[in-house]
Amino acid sequence: MSKTEFIANVAAAGELSNADAKRIVELVFGEIENGLKRSRDEGKYVIGTLGTFTIAERPARTGRNPRTGEPLQIEASKALRFKPAASLKAAAGC
Repeated sequence: MSKTEFIANVAAAGELSNADAKRIVELVFGEIENGLKRSRDEGKYVIGTLGTFTIAERPARTGRNPRTGEPLQIEASKALRFKPAASLKAAAGC
């Protein structure tokens, strides 16, 4: 689903104009982004019945070039993970 489709669904469900729905969606996404920035040191950002975002550390490792098979060094990095809350998993039938 694209962001435009998501906004249209929110507008229809809330009986809002597309402009109002867009403003609400942008506010929610912005707050999630700000919460993630604030929680960088903790490495975890919990949103009640939605779920938990965590920052996972990936250590440096040796990989292989799939074309040539030569080993290459992959740098350490961080990855964002999401674990849905139980109510969200139940709604999805998981």
